[in-house]
Amino acid sequence: MTGSRPLRPRLRALRPEAFGADPSGARLERIRRSPNFADGVFQNPVGARNRPSGSMAEFAKIYFHREQRIRRAPAAPIPVYPTTLAELAKPPVSGLRLTWMGHSSVLAEIDGRRVLFDPVWGQRCSPFPFAGPKRLHPVPVPLASLGTVDVVVISHDHYDHLDLPTIKALAGTDTVFAVPLGVGAHLEHWGVPADRLRELDWNESTKVAGLTLTATPARHFCGRGLRNQQHTLWASWVVAGDEHRIYHSGDTGYFPGFREIGAEHGPFDATMIQIGAYSEYWPDIHMTPEEGIRAHLDLQGGAPHGVFLPIHWGTFNLALHPWAEPGEWTVDAAVGAGQAVAVPRPGEPFEPGGAVPVDPWWRPVAESIAHPWRDGGVQPAAAPEAAPRSDLDLAGER
Repeated sequence: MTGSRPLRPRLRALRPEAFGADPSGARLERIRRSPNFADGVFQNPVGARNRPSGSMAEFAKIYFHREQRIRRAPAAPIPVYPTTLAELAKPPVSGLRLTWMGHSSVLAEIDGRRVLFDPVWGQRCSPFPFAGPKRLHPVPVPLASLGTVDVVVISHDHYDHLDLPTIKALAGTDTVFAVPLGVGAHLEHWGVPADRLRELDWNESTKVAGLTLTATPARHFCGRGLRNQQHTLWASWVVAGDEHRIYHSGDTGYFPGFREIGAEHGPFDATMIQIGAYSEYWPDIHMTPEEGIRAHLDLQGGAPHGVFLPIHWGTFNLALHPWAEPGEWTVDAAVGAGQAVAVPRPGEPFEPGGAVPVDPWWRPVAESIAHPWRDGGVQPAAAPEAAPRSDLDLAGER
């Protein structure tokens, strides 16, 4: 029509800022040269299905069913630890302290430096402020009160790991960002200067403030927008200081590569491993608690060494299992394996080299919810048939 504006620019104008930006130019050329990029997309170390077949309508019927929603939420306020700034300002006696902020967000104080993994301080893991999975507990500490952070580490670009408001707040600090290949395009789009980005392919390392950070393989996928080009990598991370080594899994399905990572970089003083949001809908890209313990032991060469910190649970409803199930099943699996496990309340600092929190704080909060693990044990809640996922994942990543 004469005088009308082209449709494509108008669609671009409606694109939410949270979608980020697609890699281009020299960044895209580097992606295409990656040994982990083939057939136009990044590849997993072993095959993984991230788009199950089936009816989205059937999945939505189960996901939003009232009884399912009740089972997937706490029955009372989650007991967030009253973290004080004095606690965080005092250096750890052992040289290593971890503070789980909820979901996959962890502040690691290691050998005099501070590393913040997958920080999500936003209220929803979604591109929209009015829809998508909402936080089940408040953030334990205001982001501005954390103090100096030497490096922010991002595992991948899903909304529950890469949060626009959090990144924009951190962009105004002096911190460095370590991210998988391609993810830097989002951060630059949101105002992070290019000279504060360290963008790595798998098995590449960088030095930041005396720490060595290495991007290691994971079994997952990427994407934020309606048109997912699969041009951003996902990763787990190894951080090594002068005295300590830690591992953060990001999101991943179980795969044999954990043994290789452990042989190359371990053993670890602590591992932070995803154990929530599992489902038979997506068995290849998220781990169950039992698989998480198995991955921890693989990383340690099979010997019970170091402390296991379960992450990716308790903060958002992203799957069909009961809210408290991942915590309970992780404790059971750890006991069976003879492995030390830390289960802090959100915001509770602890030193893996000292006494670790072991109190199952979630039980009183989940008292009105059926406890299948106490009644003979059943498998995680599952739907009768698989359902597809969209790139928005119901406006949040599962």
